[in-house]
Amino acid sequence: MKLKLSFLSLVLIVIINSETAAQQRKYVNEYMNIGVGARGLGMSGAQVASVTDVTAAFWNPAGIAYQNTDMQLGIMHSEYFGSIAKYDYLGATFPLKDRKGVIGFSAIRFAVDDIPYTINLVQPDGTVDYSKVRSISSADYGGLISYARPVLVKKWQDREDINLMWGTNFKIIHRSIGSMASAWGVGLDFGLQGRFGRWKLGVVARDITTTYTVWSFNLTEQEKQVFAQTGNEIISRSSEVNTPRVILGGGRVFPVNNKLSILGEVNLDVTTDGSRYSNLINIKPFSVDPRLGAEVNYNNKVFLRTGVGQFQRVSTDADTTGNDKRTLFQPTVGLGVQIKNFAIDYSFSSLNIESSPLYSHFISLKLDIRNKAKRDRAQTNSTTK
Repeated sequence: MKLKLSFLSLVLIVIINSETAAQQRKYVNEYMNIGVGARGLGMSGAQVASVTDVTAAFWNPAGIAYQNTDMQLGIMHSEYFGSIAKYDYLGATFPLKDRKGVIGFSAIRFAVDDIPYTINLVQPDGTVDYSKVRSISSADYGGLISYARPVLVKKWQDREDINLMWGTNFKIIHRSIGSMASAWGVGLDFGLQGRFGRWKLGVVARDITTTYTVWSFNLTEQEKQVFAQTGNEIISRSSEVNTPRVILGGGRVFPVNNKLSILGEVNLDVTTDGSRYSNLINIKPFSVDPRLGAEVNYNNKVFLRTGVGQFQRVSTDADTTGNDKRTLFQPTVGLGVQIKNFAIDYSFSSLNIESSPLYSHFISLKLDIRNKAKRDRAQTNSTTK
Protein backbone atom coordinates (compact mmCIF):
# COMPACT_ATOMS: atom_id res chain seq x y z
CA MET A 1 0.00 0.00 0.00
CA LYS A 2 2.85 2.39 0.84
CA LEU A 3 4.42 1.80 -2.56
CA LYS A 4 1.15 2.53 -4.35
CA LEU A 5 0.67 5.73 -2.35
CA SER A 6 4.23 6.82 -3.11
CA PHE A 7 3.70 6.11 -6.79
CA LEU A 8 0.53 8.22 -6.89
CA SER A 9 2.20 11.03 -4.94
CA LEU A 10 5.06 11.11 -7.42
CA VAL A 11 2.68 11.27 -10.37
CA LEU A 12 0.64 14.07 -8.79
CA ILE A 13 3.71 16.15 -7.94
CA VAL A 14 4.97 15.90 -11.52
CA ILE A 15 1.59 16.87 -12.98
CA ILE A 16 0.44 19.54 -10.52
CA ASN A 17 3.75 21.41 -10.59
CA SER A 18 3.71 21.68 -14.40
CA GLU A 19 3.61 25.18 -15.83
CA THR A 20 0.54 26.14 -17.84
CA ALA A 21 2.57 26.57 -21.02
CA ALA A 22 3.57 23.54 -23.10
CA GLN A 23 6.68 21.90 -21.74
CA GLN A 24 9.40 20.12 -23.71
CA ARG A 25 10.52 17.42 -21.32
CA LYS A 26 12.47 14.27 -21.79
CA TYR A 27 10.67 10.97 -21.25
CA VAL A 28 7.16 12.25 -22.03
CA ASN A 29 4.61 9.44 -22.53
CA GLU A 30 7.35 6.85 -22.14
CA TYR A 31 4.82 4.06 -21.73
CA MET A 32 4.36 4.35 -25.50
CA ASN A 33 8.01 3.34 -25.95
CA ILE A 34 7.99 0.15 -23.87
CA GLY A 35 7.11 -2.08 -26.80
CA VAL A 36 4.54 -4.77 -27.57
CA GLY A 37 4.86 -8.46 -28.34
CA ALA A 38 7.26 -10.82 -26.59
CA ARG A 39 9.16 -11.37 -29.84
CA GLY A 40 10.23 -7.73 -30.07
CA LEU A 41 10.92 -7.43 -26.36
CA GLY A 42 12.98 -10.63 -26.45
CA MET A 43 15.18 -8.96 -29.10
CA SER A 44 15.53 -5.82 -26.94
CA GLY A 45 13.28 -3.83 -29.28
CA ALA A 46 15.48 -4.27 -32.37
CA GLN A 47 12.48 -4.65 -34.69
CA VAL A 48 12.25 -1.75 -37.12
CA ALA A 49 13.70 -3.66 -40.08
CA SER A 50 12.37 -7.19 -39.55
CA VAL A 51 8.94 -7.10 -37.87
CA THR A 52 6.07 -8.19 -40.13
CA ASP A 53 3.31 -9.36 -37.78
CA VAL A 54 0.47 -7.53 -36.02
CA THR A 55 2.93 -5.91 -33.57
CA ALA A 56 4.54 -4.04 -36.47
CA ALA A 57 1.82 -1.42 -36.02
CA PHE A 58 3.78 -0.37 -32.92
CA TRP A 59 7.40 -0.98 -34.03
CA ASN A 60 7.14 0.09 -37.68
CA PRO A 61 3.69 0.38 -39.30
CA ALA A 62 5.14 -0.42 -42.72
CA GLY A 63 5.65 -4.02 -41.56
CA ILE A 64 1.94 -4.88 -41.46
CA ALA A 65 1.88 -4.62 -45.27
CA TYR A 66 3.40 -8.12 -45.41
CA GLN A 67 0.27 -9.72 -43.95
CA ASN A 68 -0.99 -12.59 -46.11
CA THR A 69 -3.93 -13.81 -43.96
CA ASP A 70 -7.45 -12.46 -43.62
CA MET A 71 -6.78 -11.22 -40.09
CA GLN A 72 -4.13 -11.43 -37.41
CA LEU A 73 -4.79 -10.88 -33.71
CA GLY A 74 -2.21 -10.16 -31.04
CA ILE A 75 -2.43 -9.88 -27.25
CA MET A 76 0.15 -9.37 -24.49
CA HIS A 77 0.17 -9.01 -20.72
CA SER A 78 3.06 -8.09 -18.41
CA GLU A 79 3.56 -6.64 -14.94
CA TYR A 80 6.05 -4.23 -13.40
CA PHE A 81 7.19 -3.18 -9.93
CA GLY A 82 6.29 -6.42 -8.20
CA SER A 83 3.00 -6.76 -10.10
CA ILE A 84 1.78 -3.33 -8.97
CA ALA A 85 1.71 -1.89 -12.51
CA LYS A 86 -0.04 -3.78 -15.32
CA TYR A 87 0.82 -3.42 -18.99
CA ASP A 88 -1.61 -4.81 -21.60
CA TYR A 89 -1.78 -4.79 -25.38
CA LEU A 90 -4.38 -5.85 -27.93
CA GLY A 91 -4.03 -5.52 -31.69
CA ALA A 92 -5.64 -6.61 -34.94
CA THR A 93 -4.64 -6.21 -38.59
CA PHE A 94 -6.42 -7.20 -41.78
CA PRO A 95 -6.06 -6.46 -45.51
CA LEU A 96 -8.50 -4.20 -47.30
CA LYS A 97 -10.59 -5.33 -50.25
CA ASP A 98 -8.53 -6.54 -53.23
CA ARG A 99 -5.47 -6.43 -50.95
CA LYS A 100 -5.05 -2.68 -51.51
CA GLY A 101 -3.23 -2.09 -48.28
CA VAL A 102 -3.52 -3.38 -44.73
CA ILE A 103 -5.24 -1.62 -41.84
CA GLY A 104 -4.64 -2.18 -38.15
CA PHE A 105 -6.00 -1.22 -34.74
CA SER A 106 -3.98 -1.40 -31.52
CA ALA A 107 -4.68 -0.53 -27.89
CA ILE A 108 -2.20 -0.21 -25.00
CA ARG A 109 -2.92 0.25 -21.30
CA PHE A 110 -0.31 0.86 -18.59
CA ALA A 111 -1.84 1.37 -15.16
CA VAL A 112 -1.64 1.11 -11.41
CA ASP A 113 -5.07 0.09 -10.17
CA ASP A 114 -6.65 -0.07 -6.72
CA ILE A 115 -4.68 2.86 -5.30
CA PRO A 116 -6.08 3.78 -1.86
CA TYR A 117 -7.35 7.36 -1.99
CA THR A 118 -7.22 8.54 1.61
CA ILE A 119 -8.13 12.23 1.39
CA ASN A 120 -11.31 11.53 3.40
CA LEU A 121 -9.71 9.11 5.84
CA VAL A 122 -9.40 11.64 8.67
CA GLN A 123 -12.70 13.31 9.56
CA PRO A 124 -13.04 16.96 10.67
CA ASP A 125 -13.27 15.87 14.30
CA GLY A 126 -9.97 13.97 14.00
CA THR A 127 -11.45 10.47 13.93
CA VAL A 128 -10.36 7.92 11.34
CA ASP A 129 -13.05 6.42 9.13
CA TYR A 130 -11.75 3.66 6.87
CA SER A 131 -15.10 3.40 5.12
CA LYS A 132 -14.26 6.72 3.42
CA VAL A 133 -11.22 5.23 1.68
CA ARG A 134 -11.85 4.44 -1.99
CA SER A 135 -9.74 3.06 -4.80
CA ILE A 136 -8.64 4.95 -7.89
CA SER A 137 -6.44 4.18 -10.88
CA SER A 138 -3.56 5.99 -12.50
CA ALA A 139 -3.91 4.78 -16.08
CA ASP A 140 -2.24 5.58 -19.40
CA TYR A 141 -3.85 4.54 -22.69
CA GLY A 142 -2.58 4.55 -26.25
CA GLY A 143 -4.50 3.80 -29.43
CA LEU A 144 -3.08 3.27 -32.92
CA ILE A 145 -4.94 3.30 -36.22
CA SER A 146 -2.50 1.99 -38.82
CA TYR A 147 -2.38 1.75 -42.59
CA ALA A 148 0.32 0.26 -44.82
CA ARG A 149 0.81 -0.82 -48.40
CA PRO A 150 3.59 -1.86 -50.80
CA VAL A 151 5.51 0.66 -52.87
CA LEU A 152 7.56 -1.90 -54.81
CA VAL A 153 7.48 -5.69 -54.95
CA LYS A 154 9.52 -7.37 -57.70
CA LYS A 155 12.19 -9.87 -58.58
CA TRP A 156 15.77 -8.91 -59.30
CA GLN A 157 17.68 -11.04 -61.82
CA ASP A 158 15.07 -13.77 -61.21
CA ARG A 159 16.54 -14.66 -57.85
CA GLU A 160 16.35 -11.87 -55.28
CA ASP A 161 13.18 -10.30 -53.85
CA ILE A 162 13.05 -6.53 -53.60
CA ASN A 163 10.27 -5.18 -51.38
CA LEU A 164 9.56 -1.63 -50.24
CA MET A 165 6.62 -0.92 -47.91
CA TRP A 166 5.35 2.23 -46.26
CA GLY A 167 3.00 2.69 -43.32
CA THR A 168 1.58 5.29 -40.99
CA ASN A 169 -0.05 5.52 -37.57
CA PHE A 170 -2.64 7.93 -36.25
CA LYS A 171 -1.93 7.88 -32.53
CA ILE A 172 -4.32 8.76 -29.71
CA ILE A 173 -3.05 9.39 -26.16
CA HIS A 174 -5.23 9.37 -23.05
CA ARG A 175 -4.04 9.53 -19.45
CA SER A 176 -5.99 9.82 -16.22
CA ILE A 177 -5.46 9.98 -12.46
CA GLY A 178 -8.74 9.07 -10.83
CA SER A 179 -11.25 11.86 -11.37
CA MET A 180 -8.68 14.55 -10.57
CA ALA A 181 -6.80 14.85 -13.86
CA SER A 182 -6.96 13.62 -17.43
CA ALA A 183 -5.06 14.28 -20.64
CA TRP A 184 -5.55 13.83 -24.37
CA GLY A 185 -3.13 13.98 -27.25
CA VAL A 186 -2.80 12.95 -30.89
CA GLY A 187 0.19 12.29 -33.11
CA LEU A 188 1.43 10.71 -36.33
CA ASP A 189 4.09 8.08 -37.07
CA PHE A 190 5.52 7.18 -40.46
CA GLY A 191 7.62 4.17 -41.40
CA LEU A 192 9.43 2.53 -44.32
CA GLN A 193 10.63 -1.03 -44.57
CA GLY A 194 12.66 -2.53 -47.40
CA ARG A 195 14.10 -5.93 -48.28
CA PHE A 196 16.82 -6.88 -50.69
CA GLY A 197 17.30 -10.62 -50.62
CA ARG A 198 18.46 -11.51 -47.12
CA TRP A 199 19.02 -7.89 -46.14
CA LYS A 200 16.37 -5.95 -44.23
CA LEU A 201 16.23 -2.18 -43.75
CA GLY A 202 13.77 -0.02 -41.86
CA VAL A 203 13.16 3.49 -40.56
CA VAL A 204 10.31 4.92 -38.51
CA ALA A 205 9.67 8.51 -37.48
CA ARG A 206 7.48 8.77 -34.39
CA ASP A 207 5.55 11.91 -33.47
CA ILE A 208 6.66 13.47 -36.76
CA THR A 209 4.30 16.43 -36.30
CA THR A 210 5.21 16.76 -32.59
CA THR A 211 2.60 15.33 -30.23
CA TYR A 212 0.99 17.64 -27.66
CA THR A 213 -0.66 16.07 -24.63
CA VAL A 214 -3.02 18.52 -22.93
CA TRP A 215 -3.94 18.01 -19.27
CA SER A 216 -7.09 19.25 -17.58
CA PHE A 217 -7.80 19.11 -13.86
CA ASN A 218 -11.07 18.63 -12.02
CA LEU A 219 -10.26 19.10 -8.35
CA THR A 220 -12.88 19.31 -5.64
CA GLU A 221 -12.74 22.13 -3.12
CA GLN A 222 -11.40 19.71 -0.52
CA GLU A 223 -8.64 18.54 -2.88
CA LYS A 224 -7.71 22.16 -3.65
CA GLN A 225 -7.41 22.86 0.08
CA VAL A 226 -5.14 19.85 0.58
CA PHE A 227 -2.91 20.83 -2.34
CA ALA A 228 -2.73 24.41 -1.10
CA GLN A 229 -1.78 23.25 2.41
CA THR A 230 1.00 21.06 0.99
CA GLY A 231 2.45 23.84 -1.19
CA ASN A 232 1.27 22.59 -4.60
CA GLU A 233 0.28 25.04 -7.30
CA ILE A 234 -3.38 24.71 -8.31
CA ILE A 235 -3.80 25.01 -12.07
CA SER A 236 -6.56 24.18 -14.52
CA ARG A 237 -4.58 23.14 -17.61
CA SER A 238 -1.11 21.99 -18.58
CA SER A 239 0.52 20.39 -21.59
CA GLU A 240 3.50 18.25 -22.54
CA VAL A 241 5.31 17.83 -25.83
CA ASN A 242 6.66 14.74 -27.58
CA THR A 243 9.33 15.84 -30.04
CA PRO A 244 10.05 13.63 -33.08
CA ARG A 245 12.01 10.41 -32.61
CA VAL A 246 13.67 8.54 -35.49
CA ILE A 247 14.62 4.87 -35.32
CA LEU A 248 16.94 3.39 -37.95
CA GLY A 249 17.32 -0.35 -38.38
CA GLY A 250 19.21 -2.87 -40.45
CA GLY A 251 19.39 -6.65 -40.34
CA ARG A 252 20.30 -9.77 -42.26
CA VAL A 253 19.26 -13.42 -42.35
CA PHE A 254 22.10 -15.98 -42.22
CA PRO A 255 20.97 -19.43 -43.39
CA VAL A 256 22.64 -22.37 -41.64
CA ASN A 257 20.84 -25.17 -43.48
CA ASN A 258 17.43 -25.74 -45.05
CA LYS A 259 15.73 -25.68 -41.63
CA LEU A 260 17.91 -23.42 -39.50
CA SER A 261 18.62 -19.71 -39.91
CA ILE A 262 19.75 -16.77 -37.78
CA LEU A 263 18.45 -13.21 -38.00
CA GLY A 264 20.53 -10.34 -36.63
CA GLU A 265 19.33 -6.74 -36.36
CA VAL A 266 20.71 -3.43 -35.11
CA ASN A 267 18.56 -0.37 -34.34
CA LEU A 268 19.59 3.20 -33.54
CA ASP A 269 16.95 5.11 -31.56
CA VAL A 270 17.55 8.84 -32.12
CA THR A 271 15.70 11.26 -29.83
CA THR A 272 15.46 15.01 -30.46
CA ASP A 273 14.46 16.35 -27.03
CA GLY A 274 17.98 17.35 -26.00
CA SER A 275 21.00 15.40 -24.83
CA ARG A 276 20.22 12.48 -22.55
CA TYR A 277 23.57 12.48 -20.81
CA SER A 278 23.35 8.88 -19.65
CA ASN A 279 23.12 7.64 -23.26
CA LEU A 280 26.20 6.33 -25.02
CA ILE A 281 25.98 8.82 -27.90
CA ASN A 282 25.06 12.48 -27.41
CA ILE A 283 25.26 15.08 -30.16
CA LYS A 284 23.19 18.00 -28.89
CA PRO A 285 20.23 18.11 -29.32
CA PHE A 286 20.27 14.43 -30.33
CA SER A 287 20.82 11.29 -28.28
CA VAL A 288 21.29 7.82 -29.74
CA ASP A 289 20.33 4.58 -28.02
CA PRO A 290 21.60 1.44 -29.83
CA ARG A 291 19.73 -1.87 -29.64
CA LEU A 292 20.90 -5.26 -30.86
CA GLY A 293 18.76 -8.35 -31.34
CA ALA A 294 19.07 -11.87 -32.73
CA GLU A 295 16.62 -14.65 -33.51
CA VAL A 296 17.37 -18.32 -34.23
CA ASN A 297 14.65 -19.82 -36.42
CA TYR A 298 14.17 -23.60 -36.63
CA ASN A 299 11.85 -24.61 -39.44
CA ASN A 300 9.59 -21.59 -38.77
CA LYS A 301 8.27 -23.44 -35.73
CA VAL A 302 10.67 -22.78 -32.84
CA PHE A 303 12.44 -19.48 -32.21
CA LEU A 304 15.16 -18.54 -29.73
CA ARG A 305 15.79 -14.85 -29.19
CA THR A 306 18.16 -12.58 -27.35
CA GLY A 307 19.04 -8.92 -27.32
CA VAL A 308 20.82 -6.13 -25.54
CA GLY A 309 19.86 -2.48 -25.17
CA GLN A 310 19.31 0.40 -22.74
CA PHE A 311 23.02 1.23 -22.75
CA GLN A 312 23.84 3.86 -20.14
CA ARG A 313 26.90 5.62 -18.86
CA VAL A 314 26.56 6.07 -15.09
CA SER A 315 28.87 6.99 -12.25
CA THR A 316 30.33 4.19 -10.19
CA ASP A 317 29.07 3.71 -6.63
CA ALA A 318 32.25 5.15 -5.10
CA ASP A 319 32.56 8.11 -7.50
CA THR A 320 32.06 11.59 -6.04
CA THR A 321 33.44 13.62 -8.96
CA GLY A 322 31.24 12.39 -11.80
CA ASN A 323 34.27 11.46 -13.86
CA ASP A 324 34.47 7.75 -13.02
CA LYS A 325 31.76 6.15 -15.16
CA ARG A 326 30.80 2.64 -16.18
CA THR A 327 28.59 1.27 -18.95
CA LEU A 328 25.41 -0.59 -18.04
CA PHE A 329 23.06 -2.41 -20.37
CA GLN A 330 19.89 -4.47 -20.27
CA PRO A 331 20.00 -8.04 -21.68
CA THR A 332 16.88 -9.87 -22.82
CA VAL A 333 16.05 -13.45 -23.83
CA GLY A 334 12.99 -15.04 -25.38
CA LEU A 335 11.35 -18.12 -26.83
CA GLY A 336 8.62 -18.56 -29.43
CA VAL A 337 6.61 -21.50 -30.74
CA GLN A 338 4.46 -21.52 -33.89
CA ILE A 339 1.73 -24.17 -34.15
CA LYS A 340 -0.17 -23.85 -37.44
CA ASN A 341 -1.99 -20.49 -37.20
CA PHE A 342 -1.23 -19.96 -33.51
CA ALA A 343 1.95 -18.57 -31.93
CA ILE A 344 2.96 -18.08 -28.32
CA ASP A 345 5.99 -15.97 -27.39
CA TYR A 346 7.74 -15.39 -24.10
CA SER A 347 10.53 -13.00 -23.13
CA PHE A 348 12.34 -12.06 -19.96
CA SER A 349 14.23 -8.92 -19.03
CA SER A 350 15.18 -6.66 -16.16
CA LEU A 351 13.53 -3.26 -16.03
CA ASN A 352 16.17 -1.91 -13.66
CA ILE A 353 19.77 -2.32 -14.82
CA GLU A 354 21.32 -1.19 -11.55
CA SER A 355 22.56 -3.49 -8.79
CA SER A 356 19.04 -4.46 -7.64
CA PRO A 357 17.21 -5.42 -10.83
CA LEU A 358 13.45 -5.81 -11.14
CA TYR A 359 12.67 -8.69 -13.47
CA SER A 360 9.76 -8.65 -15.90
CA HIS A 361 8.13 -11.48 -17.82
CA PHE A 362 6.26 -10.92 -21.09
CA ILE A 363 3.84 -13.38 -22.66
CA SER A 364 2.09 -12.70 -25.96
CA LEU A 365 -0.18 -14.64 -28.28
CA LYS A 366 -0.81 -14.35 -32.01
CA LEU A 367 -3.56 -15.90 -34.09
CA ASP A 368 -3.87 -15.94 -37.89
CA ILE A 369 -7.43 -16.16 -39.15
CA ARG A 370 -8.03 -17.41 -42.68
CA ASN A 371 -11.34 -17.33 -44.51
CA LYS A 372 -12.27 -21.00 -44.90
CA ALA A 373 -14.56 -20.40 -47.88
CA LYS A 374 -11.82 -18.54 -49.76
CA ARG A 375 -9.29 -21.24 -48.91
CA ASP A 376 -11.59 -24.01 -50.12
CA ARG A 377 -12.26 -22.17 -53.40
CA ALA A 378 -8.54 -21.66 -53.92
CA GLN A 379 -7.87 -25.36 -53.36
CA THR A 380 -10.69 -26.31 -55.75
CA ASN A 381 -9.37 -23.98 -58.44
CA SER A 382 -5.83 -25.34 -58.08
CA THR A 383 -7.02 -28.97 -58.51
CA THR A 384 -9.11 -28.21 -61.63
CA LYS A 385 -6.33 -26.47 -63.49
